[in-house]
Amino acid sequence: MPSHTARSLVAGVDSSTQSCKVVIRDAVTGERVRSGRASHPDGTEIDPAHWWSALQAAIADAGGLEDVAAIAIGGQQHGMVALDAQGEVIRPALLWNDTRSAQAAADLVDELGAQAWADATGSVPVASYTVTKLRWLAEHEPDNAARVAAVALPHDWLTWRLAGHGPGGDLGALRTDRSDASGTGYWDPVSGDYRRDLLVRALGHDAALPQVCAPNAVAAQGDPQRWGHLIIGPGAGDNAGAALGLAMSAGDVAVSIGTSGVVSAVSPVPARDASGLVSGFADATGAYLPLACTLNGARVGESMARILGVSLPQLSELALQAPAGCDGLVLVPYLEGERTPNLPTATGALHGLRLETTSPAHLARAAVEGLLCGLADGLDALVATGVTVERVLLIGGGARAEALRRLAPGILGAAVVVPAPGEYVADGAARQAAWVLADTATPPEWADPGTEHYTLDESARLTGQSVRARYAVARQHILDRPDA
Repeated sequence: MPSHTARSLVAGVDSSTQSCKVVIRDAVTGERVRSGRASHPDGTEIDPAHWWSALQAAIADAGGLEDVAAIAIGGQQHGMVALDAQGEVIRPALLWNDTRSAQAAADLVDELGAQAWADATGSVPVASYTVTKLRWLAEHEPDNAARVAAVALPHDWLTWRLAGHGPGGDLGALRTDRSDASGTGYWDPVSGDYRRDLLVRALGHDAALPQVCAPNAVAAQGDPQRWGHLIIGPGAGDNAGAALGLAMSAGDVAVSIGTSGVVSAVSPVPARDASGLVSGFADATGAYLPLACTLNGARVGESMARILGVSLPQLSELALQAPAGCDGLVLVPYLEGERTPNLPTATGALHGLRLETTSPAHLARAAVEGLLCGLADGLDALVATGVTVERVLLIGGGARAEALRRLAPGILGAAVVVPAPGEYVADGAARQAAWVLADTATPPEWADPGTEHYTLDESARLTGQSVRARYAVARQHILDRPDA
């Protein structure tokens, strides 16, 4: 391991769907030193070369890596990077949000059964998983499928490039971690082994796959021509990276309110949910990260704000003016269909309308309560797999709303912590890099950047239970899209 100065610096990367962000932190204290950013092109299929260009640009924007001792990459999960025998990218990568493989996912589930998939990989395939994209490739682009010699995910491929490989290069040098491997659909998070039979079922033949590294292992050394001094960590999928950045442990549940709602928990035991509501992922520490996703997140509030002609801060203020439970008004927020529960063709619904419940305040509060009830359904799905909830960490753009933060403990049934805004994925990758550099049994303890705490009292608990009970009745009465 190379020597380093008294103040060692580490870098963490978040290569997301939209952009690449780099943060550089003190390896011991976690103090943020500098950062950089570069954009990714829009689309659901992307030439990985754009990610590499953006990573280099973001590194430059962050002041370079000359004084950085170690780096790790957090990246968007599931995306299919298909490489030929020479290490060249065969076609643009299909991203997690490319839904053309939906039928392939349904076919794979039908062939083996949901329980068999859950037992084998912890998850039932959906269109986002890599295994479904490989089946799509085999069916729709058989010539390209036949050329596939290796399959990587976005963060795997970028780690490989940082180490000086590709385009072209040693496929045996591909490295990944447990969290990203667990989102492929052909890796068992319990045994730690690839299920090559499932890979072959999807692709039609075997292929090289990244070696799965231990959470604190050195995955590679930097490109000797550019970053020969650099230690490269195994990296992580974005959700696991965020959990590491938030220093989550068993009993912690993260509720992320962005475009969608994501509920994930660090757990000592794996999830194998045959219903498909909970994905049985691994985390970036050696534990597990069961995860449920709702399709309707911050846009629920944005839509109601647009209807009422107010800003989001004004919507929050209005919501706090209405009584708890909105005098019986209930919004079922299935504006984009729903994933938890699995109702892809559902529409939203507003129940309990009376003259006195048509005020802007009532409608605003119904939007907040409906959004939280939808997230609570995701939390229930995790609890059903054995997850213990001691506290909820509320993150994402939607968490900025004061009304949502104040109502969350009662409806979610747990104390709520709102961490200071940050680049949680990149921070998690940086913390992993510091862990690899330190070569310790556990990740470093960095200073808490600050949190807001919202407690749960008995009155809020009872009110939340009442709100959820009425919501549970209302969500049974919805209409499908007219074109469904």
